[in-house]
Amino acid sequence: MQIQQSDRVQKIYRVTLVGFAVNLLLSLVKLAAGIFGRSSAMVADAVHSISDFATDCVVLIFVRLSAKPKDECHNYGHGKYETIASIIIALALGVVGVGICVGAAQKIAAIVRGEDITRPEFIALIAAVASIAVKELLYRYTVKVGKDTNSPAVVANAWHHRSDALSSIGSLLGIACAYTLGGVWVIADPIAAIIVAAMILKVAFDLLRKGFDELVEGSLPSEVEEEIILIVTEDAAISHPHNLRTRRIGSNIAIEVHIRVNGDMSVRESHSLTESIEQRLRERFGDGTMVAIHVEPIKIV
Repeated sequence: MQIQQSDRVQKIYRVTLVGFAVNLLLSLVKLAAGIFGRSSAMVADAVHSISDFATDCVVLIFVRLSAKPKDECHNYGHGKYETIASIIIALALGVVGVGICVGAAQKIAAIVRGEDITRPEFIALIAAVASIAVKELLYRYTVKVGKDTNSPAVVANAWHHRSDALSSIGSLLGIACAYTLGGVWVIADPIAAIIVAAMILKVAFDLLRKGFDELVEGSLPSEVEEEIILIVTEDAAISHPHNLRTRRIGSNIAIEVHIRVNGDMSVRESHSLTESIEQRLRERFGDGTMVAIHVEPIKIV
């Protein structure tokens, strides 16, 4: 079921503001737990949570821009701002992932050199468990809203929340080993952090690939284009749909297609056919779907 643009923007703002408030509180809690619990892993985890503030701000700013109606300079609207937002979020994820890898590698090198690494306190362990639970719930809430509103920026932000949960899992494993076993087992902390960083970088890469594909006018998936052809040819008077061109513009899609009809058909009748096609496509893909149909005559023998 499609939702109105005003409701869509309201839902996106609500979920982003909830994430903003949760990230603020969680970041402060984890930073305090890392400092007083003497856990470098938890301090790094807190820095990861702080990075979520930037992405929340990006979503709030860019969704407002993308909601602006089309104008003389932007005939197709401003939907690509959401795509830009998802790319910025992906880049932020990439920076965080690389930062975690560098920090973990430095810690492993220090342990190998025989340096004494302080064992973390129990409070850091509790903070890691709480972070995992809170961020996973926030991910599930955010990704649902992102899919309901068909917003790539909100979905990208949801994955940023989950990356924070994954980071906390790595912190939890490392802190648990260091706290309970001590000694050489402190190396489990940076090793787990590198594994988590690899997961974060994979998410960042997928988001970047999708975002750049939209910016360079990549076509919609083949199964979606096949569905479009089926919708176009529901009317028996239409034949030989061809030259189908599709692309995504933020949360909306644009469709161009050529169809053939009886050459003796009146202009009024052919216009009625194209209006019917446009209505069916918008019912399926949303009111913001942009449709351009070129009619070609064929001689019926």
